[in-house]
Amino acid sequence: MAFEKPRDTVQAAEAAHAQAVVNAATEKLEEEDDQLELASPSEQVELTEDMCYDQLGYSFSETKKWTIITVIFLVQVSMNFNTSLYSNALSGISEEFGVSMQAARCGAMIFLVLYAFGCELWAPWSEELGRKPILQASLLLVNIFQLPVALAPNFASIMVGRALGGLSSAGGSVTLGMIADLWEPDSQQYAVAAVVFSSVGGSVLGPVVGGFVEAFLPWRWNIWIQLIFGGFVQVAHFFFVPETRTTVLMDRIAKKMRKSGEKPNIYGPTEGMSFRQRFPPHELMMTWIRPFKMFLTEPIVLVLSLLSGFSDALIFMFIQSLSLVYSQHGFNTWEKGLAFIPIVIGYFIAWFSFIPVIKRNIKERRDNPESERAQYESRLWWLLYTAPCLPIGLIGFAWTSLPQCHWIGSMIFAAVIGIANYAIYMATIDYMICAYGPYSASATGGNGWSRDFLAGVLTIPATPFFENIGGKYHLEYASTILFCISVPLVVAVYIIYWKGPELRKRSPFAQQLEDARNQMHVQVASRRGSKVPQESRANSYARSQQDLRIRPTLGSRGNSRVNSQANSRANSRANSRRNSINA
Repeated sequence: MAFEKPRDTVQAAEAAHAQAVVNAATEKLEEEDDQLELASPSEQVELTEDMCYDQLGYSFSETKKWTIITVIFLVQVSMNFNTSLYSNALSGISEEFGVSMQAARCGAMIFLVLYAFGCELWAPWSEELGRKPILQASLLLVNIFQLPVALAPNFASIMVGRALGGLSSAGGSVTLGMIADLWEPDSQQYAVAAVVFSSVGGSVLGPVVGGFVEAFLPWRWNIWIQLIFGGFVQVAHFFFVPETRTTVLMDRIAKKMRKSGEKPNIYGPTEGMSFRQRFPPHELMMTWIRPFKMFLTEPIVLVLSLLSGFSDALIFMFIQSLSLVYSQHGFNTWEKGLAFIPIVIGYFIAWFSFIPVIKRNIKERRDNPESERAQYESRLWWLLYTAPCLPIGLIGFAWTSLPQCHWIGSMIFAAVIGIANYAIYMATIDYMICAYGPYSASATGGNGWSRDFLAGVLTIPATPFFENIGGKYHLEYASTILFCISVPLVVAVYIIYWKGPELRKRSPFAQQLEDARNQMHVQVASRRGSKVPQESRANSYARSQQDLRIRPTLGSRGNSRVNSQANSRANSRANSRRNSINA
């Protein structure tokens, strides 16, 4: 008789076998879940430029891009118009409120000085919240703060209104940022040239218009005209300029994809972040400090910003002192205003001269992709020929401003100074955008800050400087001193042109960009299928780091969001399968 196992032994063996099957199935499910956990983040991805490049500002039609730039051109003209038209109200303010002309000039000075700081304060918010709402807020506040000046019952109201108006002006920190939103760095020179013209041109448009206003209207009309112009450009900006900031557009695109069901698990780069995550106080403070740090510690930024600032300050000194020169020739008020037209002509000449220069520069970069000088310092090439126009114009203006010289001579040299001012601003901005990449906003911010700050500081002493150096009838000595100051600054341009590669290698900011570009060039070869143009790969680092202070937070927040949702789904699937097996 065959041996028969006890019933309980058989049941135990069956139970053990069943448990082994369950364990094996559970281990297999856990292995599959591990794989799902690894695969799920690919479903819960953060939207990148590669995935929506054709919907970002870089892919706008040229017509749409230049429509935007045209409106931004007017916005920038309006902001700089506000800095200079006030000067034609000085005599009226002095007479009505019983203050000296020097005291009245404080309204011009405080606007420019706070404009210098306002530009830096607005920039980080435009990167976080978008260009359009920030520019709209800036324009609205500037327009509102025109009212205390236009309706001023006393001189203190004028000073408060001018101070708040200057601090509210976003300026080039945002408008130049919009160019970076619309064009790759290698393709944005024409747009930069246009916005630079609007910046320098707006400053001299003020005295041209203001001469007629001062001659034929009460002084308050100088302020009302600023408000009318500001209101017009704000309306034009609201209706004709869409949002261009890349991260803001990517958030919108991600939301649209989820809503349509096209990609239900995709998220934008700044979605789901708390206010403190988006605006960490320490990082925000470091962002605001960086332009000033670079201004003081980066030789390239320091020298080029001082040259640019000194050149622009001359224009505002002219606004205060050109009347002294042309009073010698019997010019009336509006004729003195028209005396600024030669500077405008100089700006046009310089702007048009850059068109073939930009074409030459693009070809040189394309033909010499491995040459650092072709990629960087070649952008300063035309400045080697135009920067000397600054000392030449100053010394020529000095010795043609004598009463016995015909007034046309001084106007010719004023146009030469205009050529230099435009060329200096254009070339230095273009070079710093290329050399500093993700830090270009801070580098160019130092440039813009220098221009506005020096212009504001030198507004007050401008007239006494011209009157007291050599006397009222020897204005040539003051301009000769300015000529002497300009010479070493112009010489520094040549030093930067020849020593630029060495200076950039000593810069941690510029070197970080260069290393990243080299790395991106290596990655280009392995990413042939992307719809993003290959040449933009070398610049992707710059854009990805435009907002350096939120990137670490973005990474951790994005990963935690993806991982938590993936783990939740994986655990749900695992529990469901285990319950099914056990049943």
